[in-house]
Parts: sequence; C-alpha cells; structure tokens
Amino acid sequence: MGAHISIRKASGTWTVRAGGAVLGETTNALELTEGDLKPVIYFPRSDLAMAFLDRTKQTAVCPYKGEAVYFSIVTKSKTLENMAWSYEAPKPAAADLADHIAFYTQDLVAVEQI
Repeated sequence: MGAHISIRKASGTWTVRAGGAVLGETTNALELTEGDLKPVIYFPRSDLAMAFLDRTKQTAVCPYKGEAVYFSIVTKSKTLENMAWSYEAPKPAAADLADHIAFYTQDLVAVEQI
C-alpha cells in the first residue's frame, strides 16, 4: 500500500443516513486514512440502498486512488448533489476500495458508528 494512504477494515457497525432515511448499514466498512486528513469510511455497495444514489457526470482524480465518480443522494424532499463518491477502477494501492462508496457528511448526511 502506498505510504500516503492506508486502508483497513473499520471496526464495528456503520450506518449512513440522508434526509432521515437509512441508506445503508454494514459491518464490512473500510476506513481510509490519507495523509493528515480525517479518516473516511467506505461502504460496500452491496450494503447500500443504491436506488437512492444517482450517478452524476462529476469526476475527480487522486494521484493515490485513481479516478472517482460521484453520486447524488435522492431523498423524499430534495436531491443532494454529488454527496457520494466511488473509485470504480482504483489504482493498485487503493484496490480494496473497489465496489465501495464514501459520503460527504453535512447537515442532511450522517455517517456514524453504531
């Protein structure tokens, strides 16, 4: 694994909620640590309600992880634009992130250990 990033199994059970709805719950989350940034929790797609996520045209490139694609979260009251991302073909140092999605947290989106 690259010295700049570290990926490990996150301990415990994790949940992601948006607009009051539970989008997913898992005991198979991954925790990515990158440099001095706050750790990020990645959820397996198989543990998410993918019907609430719409892929957008936004992309970004990370020199350590590869190209990220983004998703909007569709709630009952609004669409939260580009609030989740995934590395669908990650670089070798981030290969464990394949088939996982992470979420930006803010007032309407919460990622929590339960």
